[in-house]
Amino acid sequence: MRNAFPPWIRVAAQSVIPVFVIGVPALAATQSAKEATGYPVRPIRILVPFAPGGMADIAPRIIAPKLVESWRHPVVVDNRPGAGGTIATEIVAKAAPDGYTLLSPSANHSATPAVRAKLPFDTLKDFAGITLTSGGAYALVVAPSFSAKSIKELIALAKAKRGQLNFASAGVGSGTHFAGELFTRQADIDMVHVAYKGTPEALTDVIAGRVQFYIAPLSAVTGLIKEGKVLALGVSSKSRVPLFPDIPTIAESGVPGYEWNAWTALLAPAKTPRPIINQLHREVVRALALPDVRQRMVAIGAEVTPISPEQLDKMIAGEVALTAQIARKAGIQAE
Repeated sequence: MRNAFPPWIRVAAQSVIPVFVIGVPALAATQSAKEATGYPVRPIRILVPFAPGGMADIAPRIIAPKLVESWRHPVVVDNRPGAGGTIATEIVAKAAPDGYTLLSPSANHSATPAVRAKLPFDTLKDFAGITLTSGGAYALVVAPSFSAKSIKELIALAKAKRGQLNFASAGVGSGTHFAGELFTRQADIDMVHVAYKGTPEALTDVIAGRVQFYIAPLSAVTGLIKEGKVLALGVSSKSRVPLFPDIPTIAESGVPGYEWNAWTALLAPAKTPRPIINQLHREVVRALALPDVRQRMVAIGAEVTPISPEQLDKMIAGEVALTAQIARKAGIQAE
């Protein structure tokens, strides 16, 4: 993702995010904001475009109880998987812009326009960013029995067997698909893409040796790496991750400049009043700053680096452009 748009982690580093401390001042600030906007006065629903288990589902479930503590109104996490995430996304795009229906997308949100010719919503115009809720690296994983034990060995094997090796993804146009395509192009290797219905199916075939590698969100394979069920040859971030300091980055292992990051966020329908967007941003950032929330995120390989609503909108626009470029070069056809 280098040179096209700064990854979320560098964007976040440039922002100045207020830190909220639980106690009387924080609660007083929350009450003051609520009185100013009259929000919220009823339950809030966060739609997840995927089945339970991924970070787009986990992140809001970690945050929701903290929002309930402040607002004294239910915050419901509602999984609406299907159609590549577009079912839930369309619901939120067409919902009333009042802050009571939100979306918890993953990085797939930015890639959808590149692989779907007709969408029932506009990815850039129909949503207003609130903040990132999690971020992290992907990990290139192989079966422990696979002959290549490093990125350089994998590349050498792929060049020796050009067009004979496979890489898995969680579906055409998914973040894992684009991660794999970017890797093969920057490494100058020719591999066959094999699309699965999701991460569990892809990992099953990687472990069984039916596909050679899968670039998966680190949060999805943390347990498998620790248990020795998969071998991580590299991580996709700019620098090594604290959870696995011995795993090198893909960039330092033979593919200079390679970088691809996972993220989840909260979005509201476009035209949601700015005071409500700002209040949502403040409360979510406050929740993410809590020690127990950060601890739970880190334990599953995710990082917590909130950014402003404006930065999130800009980041998504940049990634939409980048994935369109990758799709053209890889010959990924929009459906």
